[in-house]
Amino acid sequence: MSDVARHAGVALGTVSNTLNNPDKVAEPTRRRVLASIAELGFVRNDAARSLAAGSSSTVGFVLADLDNSFFVDIARGAESILRQHDMSLLIANTDVDPAREQRNLTLFEEARVAGILIAPTPWMPSRLPAVRSTPLVYVNAPPTDASHSGVVVDERRGGELAARHLMELGRTRLLFVGGPFLLDAVSERRAGARQAVEAASGVSLDTLETRGLNIPHGRQAAREILEGGAGRYDGIVAASDLLAIGCIQVLDGQPGFEVPADLAITGYDDNHFASESAIPVSTIAQPGEEMGRVAAQLLINRITEPETAIPRTVTLEPHLIARRSTLGEAWRRD
Repeated sequence: MSDVARHAGVALGTVSNTLNNPDKVAEPTRRRVLASIAELGFVRNDAARSLAAGSSSTVGFVLADLDNSFFVDIARGAESILRQHDMSLLIANTDVDPAREQRNLTLFEEARVAGILIAPTPWMPSRLPAVRSTPLVYVNAPPTDASHSGVVVDERRGGELAARHLMELGRTRLLFVGGPFLLDAVSERRAGARQAVEAASGVSLDTLETRGLNIPHGRQAAREILEGGAGRYDGIVAASDLLAIGCIQVLDGQPGFEVPADLAITGYDDNHFASESAIPVSTIAQPGEEMGRVAAQLLINRITEPETAIPRTVTLEPHLIARRSTLGEAWRRD
C-alpha cells in the first residue's frame, strides 16, 4: 500500500479509503489510486487485514468428499447465504481422510476465518475436532457436543420412504444393500426400511452389508446377489445412488434380473449421476442446498451474536424421486 501511495502521490490513508471506503475519496483521486494499483499489480493481503481489524469476511468449509455432488450442493447453498452477508467461502476437501480433515480445520483456524462449516468424515463420528475458538457448525452430521450447532437429514425417514415406494409397487421380497453399518447414516437408513417392512404384511427384508458406498461396492454386492439366483428378491433398497448404479451395471440384462421388471432398485442422495445413468435411478433426495443455507445462517448467527445464539440441531426431511429403476416405462424423462 505504501508503494501504491508513493506511485499515486497520495497519503497511505487515501489508498486505504479507496479500497475500503471509496465514498470518502474524490473521484479523480480514486481513479489515480486505482490506476496505480493496476500498474503495480497490487493485491491487498486480506489475511493481514483481518488480523488488524480483528474480524474476517471468510468462512471455511471442510467437506468429506468433493466427488459427491451432494456436498457440492451443500456448498452452493451455503455460499448463497454467505454472499448475502458479503462473506466468501473457502472449500477444503478431505477425501474421507480424518487426518487430512484435521489439517484443514487447523489451517482454517490459523488463517483466522470468521467461522467453519464441517461435513465430517463418517468414520470417527465421536471425536471432537481440535477447533478452540472459531465458531463451528456441522453439516450432514450431528454435533459432537452441545456447544455446536448442526444440520442433519432424517435418515430413518429416508429408508422408510424407499422401502415403502417398493412395496407400493407390489414388491415383497426386499434386500437392503449398504455398509459398513458402523456408519450412522447407513444404519439409520436400514432401520427405516425395516420399520416400513415390519408395518406391512407379507413383505420380507434381508440385508447385504457392503464395505463402502461406491460403484465398485455395488458391483460386488450384485455379484453376490447373482450367486443367490433369480427370483430371490424383487426389490433392492440401496444405501447410496452409487451402490444402486453398481448393482444395475451387473444385474440388468442377466436372465431373471432385468431392472425394473424383475428387480426394482432405489438409491439414496440424488447424486447427479443418478438421473444421468443408463437406467435413471429412483432415489431418496437429501435437500443439499437447503442444508447449506441453514448451516450458513446458523454460523452467521454464531459469528454476529456469539453471546445470544443458542446452539441447536436442525433436522430436515428427505423426499422420494421416482425414476426408471423402479417405474420402468411408466417413467418419462422431462
